[in-house]
Amino acid sequence: MPTPQSTPIPWQFSERAMRMQGSVIREILKIAVRPEVISFAGGLPSPDTFPIARMQAAFDKVLSTNGRVALQYGPTDGYLPLREWVANSLSIPGVTIEPEEVLMVSGSQQALDLLGKVLIDEGSKVLVETPSYLGALQAFSVYGPEFVSLPTDDAGLLPEAVASVAADARLLYALPNFQNPTGRTLSLERRLALVDTCARLGLPLIEDDPYGALSYRAAPLPRMLTMHPEGVVYMGSFSKTLTPGIRLGYVVAPKVLVRKLELAKQAADLHTATLTQMVVHEVVKDGFLESHIPTIRALYAERCAAMLAALTDFFPAGVTWTQPEGGMFIWVTLPAQIDSMQLLDQAIAQNVAFVPGAPFYANNPVRNTLRLSFVTVTPERIREGIEKLGKLIAAQC
Repeated sequence: MPTPQSTPIPWQFSERAMRMQGSVIREILKIAVRPEVISFAGGLPSPDTFPIARMQAAFDKVLSTNGRVALQYGPTDGYLPLREWVANSLSIPGVTIEPEEVLMVSGSQQALDLLGKVLIDEGSKVLVETPSYLGALQAFSVYGPEFVSLPTDDAGLLPEAVASVAADARLLYALPNFQNPTGRTLSLERRLALVDTCARLGLPLIEDDPYGALSYRAAPLPRMLTMHPEGVVYMGSFSKTLTPGIRLGYVVAPKVLVRKLELAKQAADLHTATLTQMVVHEVVKDGFLESHIPTIRALYAERCAAMLAALTDFFPAGVTWTQPEGGMFIWVTLPAQIDSMQLLDQAIAQNVAFVPGAPFYANNPVRNTLRLSFVTVTPERIREGIEKLGKLIAAQC
């Protein structure tokens, strides 16, 4: 059959497509997966914590007892028993979350995209922490917002800075627990002040909480959702407490917003996989997480302590870092003359990887910062990698 003559197609990409940017983390991970590389780069849960046998048993049970439902299309808002479980787990005395306020999503990254699609127009003002979660900046950027960076300190976001920039803002996005990338925790006093400020100003507050269950020492602080359910959108995920491979998260919001998010999700993927929702419900319904999460906390606390000790032993004077009380990350500030992007090239040559800090800034990137993730690396490898990195930094001090 002869090949038809054709003219090269001049693909005309939308303005939205032209704004799309790749994730620096995903690019670094292509290198970091090599076995010889000590990777502090990815925000990946430790596979040592994955409840493989429990998940396998749940898959077997769901498919053998209810396979016709599990393998069929499902409702856009999600599997009702799992939505009921989420609602019950978030309710506290005096504040009842209803299943109709819960939307299941294909990982919290989809929730960010749906929120951007529903709440952000071209040029809309969006308030974010400094620095903020790269995945949120990436998801929201597609919709062309004007990011306004809110100041932070070692205790997190400064609520008193919100009012002066909140006029006409569409939302404020924050991670109050063991923030990605800094590992910082927003204090109870600041949570109350932030919720009060946003409520008074009529400013929607997005509370992204993938790490809240991973506290090393104390009980998690109260969720901002329970302080003002009418004005707080809560995002949760099973990625850090079960496994990220199932791609399952949820959004809790006032019903009017949930309905709009549901319509946006219908256009995106119809619904999140019924099978994985049913499997997760089978795993969690009888209290499994109450015994499983403490094992994750213990492992992560050990590895965090190992990294903090190694930083003290091997990093030169003039370098500072955060002291997380949970989660997966430590944020490092280098002497001003060191560009962490250039340092990364040197580190990779030594088979060590991390994430430079600049991409986590919506505005005015600070280049002498970097993020370290410790949960997938053994204490011995942590010390080896931090020692190598410390020598590279010391050579530039």
